[in-house]
Amino acid sequence: MTAPVSRRTFLVTGAAAAGTLLPGVAYARRPTNGGVRFTLNANVLDGGEQVTSVTLETARLGPIDPASLTTGTFRVHAKATSPIPIAAGDLIFSEYDLDRPVTAARLDHWGNIVLELAYGEGQVGGGTLGYILGKGRNVVLDLVYTITQTAPLRLRNRRPVTIGRFVQGELSDPEVDAFSYHVSGSGMKYRLYSPDRGRGFHSAGRGGRPLVVWLHGGGEGGLLPDGYYDNETTLRANRGALGFATQEAQRIFGGAYVVAPQSTSYWIEDGPRFAPLIREIIDELVRRNRIDRERIYVAGCSNGGYMTMEITSVYRDLFAAAVPICGVVASLQAGGPPLLTDAQLQAIDTPTWLVASRDDPTVPVEPNTIHAQALIPGSVMTLYDHVIWNGHQFSGHWSWIYVARNDPAINGTHIWQWMAAQHADNAGPARPGHGRREPTRAS
Repeated sequence: MTAPVSRRTFLVTGAAAAGTLLPGVAYARRPTNGGVRFTLNANVLDGGEQVTSVTLETARLGPIDPASLTTGTFRVHAKATSPIPIAAGDLIFSEYDLDRPVTAARLDHWGNIVLELAYGEGQVGGGTLGYILGKGRNVVLDLVYTITQTAPLRLRNRRPVTIGRFVQGELSDPEVDAFSYHVSGSGMKYRLYSPDRGRGFHSAGRGGRPLVVWLHGGGEGGLLPDGYYDNETTLRANRGALGFATQEAQRIFGGAYVVAPQSTSYWIEDGPRFAPLIREIIDELVRRNRIDRERIYVAGCSNGGYMTMEITSVYRDLFAAAVPICGVVASLQAGGPPLLTDAQLQAIDTPTWLVASRDDPTVPVEPNTIHAQALIPGSVMTLYDHVIWNGHQFSGHWSWIYVARNDPAINGTHIWQWMAAQHADNAGPARPGHGRREPTRAS
C-alpha cells in the first residue's frame, strides 16, 4: 500500500511515499536513506505553473535496461490542498486528488527515470496554485505526490528490481528558481533575476545594465491576516516577470535585471503608500548592482497595470518606459471616485504603451485602458479582440500573455524592442520626445 505525506512540496526534504513491494523480486542495493528520492519538475504556462514530470533518482540503483521501462511501470497520484484554512462558504479552485496520467517514461543523461505527465492549458490536476475566491488570491498548494511501482524493472544485467520506498523532494522550476529571494528595508518581499554573464552579453556599459520592474496582478499579493506572504505566486501565476528573463528578452535588452516586488495585499488598496516602497527596492538595487538609471522600465498587469500608472505619475523621471496591461483606472464601485484621476494621467511623462483586450470581463477597456491612453501624453495602445495563444483561448482579462510573449507591435516594432530603445532623461523632468524614441500611435 502507499503512504502519502503532507508537506508543502518545495519545502519537503524528508516526505516519504511507500512503493508497492512485488513478491519474489530481488532488490538492487538500497540508497543510504532507505528510499529513492524524486523531484517534481514544473513549468509556468501562460495559465500558471504545472507539474509536468517527475524525476526518480534511480541512477544509484545501477544501469537500468530502458526496454523494461514503460508508462505502466509506475503510477503517479497527486493531491493538492490549500496551505491556509478555507472559511465556511468560501471556495478554492484547483485543489485535486487524482492519478496523473504518465505519457512517457525514459532515462535521463544520468540514468534517472523521468516520468512525463499529461499537462496543458486549462487541464485540471497538475497546477501548483489554487485560487481562493473570497480572498481573491492565488496560493501555492500543498502538493503530495505518491509514487507506486506496478511492474518490475530490470537492470542491464537482467536482474529485476523493485523500489520499496519513495521520498518526495523539491519542486524544481528552473525559470522560477533563477530568481533569488529578497526583502527590502521596509519589509516588502521581492524576487530578482540577475543577468547571466555566461550568455555572451557584452559587459555592462559605463551606466550599467537595465532593470525591468514587474508589478503583479491582484491575485498574487500577500494575505497578512492569514499569515501568508510567500514571495512565490508573483512568478508562478503567469509568465509576466518570467518573460523578461527569457533568452529572447535578455538578448533584446542586452542582459537586464528583472525584479518582481510582492504587495502585502493588493496594489489598489493603497497605491500612494506602495509607490515609495517600490521606489525603495529600485534604489536598493541600483546601489547594490551596476544598473543604468536611464534604463529602468516598469510593466504590470491589472492591479499592477494600475500601479504602473500610479508610480509613473508620482516619479515622473524615474522610468524610461512604462507598459500598463489591462490596468485599473475607474472606480471598482459604481459611482465611486476613480483610482487614477485625469490630472494624474495627464501628468505622466513616461513613454507609455498600454495593452488590453476588448473582451476583458474584469477591467472593461473603455473606462480604463482607452480612457487612460486618451489622457497620457504621447501614449500608444494595442487592443486585441481576444486573448488566444497557441490555439487556446484565455479570459479576455489575461492580455498580459501577449506582453510576456513580446507580441504587441506597431509598424513592425515589438514592445520589448521599443522598451529597450527608451532612455530616461534623469537630468530633469522627462519630456516626450526628448532623448527618447517614441512609438507610432496605433490601436
